Amino acid sequence: MTKVRLLALGALFLIVSMPGEAAKRRLTVDTDHPEGVLLKQATDETDGGKRLALLEQFVEKFAKHESATWALGEMQAEYLKQGAFDKALAAGERVLADDADDVPVAQGNLKAAEGKKDAGLIKKWAVATSDAARRVVASAKPSGEEEAKHWEANVAYAKQVDTYCDYVLYAQATQAAAPAEKIALAELLAARSPGAEYNQQLRGPLFVAYQQAGNLDKAQAIAEEELKKNDTNDDMLIFAAGRAYGKQEKAKAAGYARKLIEIMPGKKAPAGMSEADWTKSVNLKLGVSRWMLGMMAAGEQKWAEVDTQLRAALPLLKDNKELTAETLFHLGLANFKLGDPKGDRKRILDALQFNSQCAAIPGTYQAQARKNVAAIRGQYRIQ
Repeated sequence: MTKVRLLALGALFLIVSMPGEAAKRRLTVDTDHPEGVLLKQATDETDGGKRLALLEQFVEKFAKHESATWALGEMQAEYLKQGAFDKALAAGERVLADDADDVPVAQGNLKAAEGKKDAGLIKKWAVATSDAARRVVASAKPSGEEEAKHWEANVAYAKQVDTYCDYVLYAQATQAAAPAEKIALAELLAARSPGAEYNQQLRGPLFVAYQQAGNLDKAQAIAEEELKKNDTNDDMLIFAAGRAYGKQEKAKAAGYARKLIEIMPGKKAPAGMSEADWTKSVNLKLGVSRWMLGMMAAGEQKWAEVDTQLRAALPLLKDNKELTAETLFHLGLANFKLGDPKGDRKRILDALQFNSQCAAIPGTYQAQARKNVAAIRGQYRIQ
């Protein structure tokens, strides 16, 4: 800060440029004029409320003065302290209309948006503040020594602010209840800052959000990419296995299913999940994995493999009537195929039992299972 006292005029002339402030936001006080007198009163005032009133008065009376944006910046800071977030935003927007690269004021508006807990405003100002920060970082370094030091300080500050904006978008994405909003924020962050550390932390939530939104291809892409780095995520494994199975990508489906069978017995319940719920989840994932392997083996007429996998799957799928019926039907078929050529009566009796159980479950396989029961009883004279 420099002060020059012009004794001949009986006035005080003051110029202030604070580190971290945009070049356009400067304080110039000339007490030879009414506006200078008012500014001097404001700068001398120590009470925040009274100082704010003086600044508001100055901006209202001297909106075109070269120090008006400085006063608005000071007003924004005081509004933020008071929790007057709408006024802080309004003051900040007036400054930014004059200098869109004023990073501290842009960040002030972001803070005001956060204070209002307005998701739309937070997103808007996170992007706008980041843009301002990036323009400062990309600006040319001045040749003068003092200017260069000031530029370096501003660039360092802008980089910190830009990182904070990444965090804000990440935090908003994690807090978003609607899948579409979570996806939009996560994709925005990934597009704006591909190298941001927060992108990886959003992969799990984004995987779930894509499923909830019905965008299964993108959920599958995340699952497959993440499983290349860590193939122990059971939620991603079962999803990727199911998608691959549905697309007839048998090698992929089998690989994921076998990995689940390998890892699930040794896994422990996640924090916050009861043992009962965890056991149910484990059984379902193991059951579906065995079921997929058995059904793929049936397509290749590998009946011994069908029998092995589906017998293991059956008790694990007891809560799913549809899968239970399909499993019983194919167990009946596999045991008949294994027993009939050799006249293996035990296999035939198993085939009869599985078909009988399937015939008791309403659904797709019921009618054919009843026919199979009748045919087996007739062929082998079983009462």
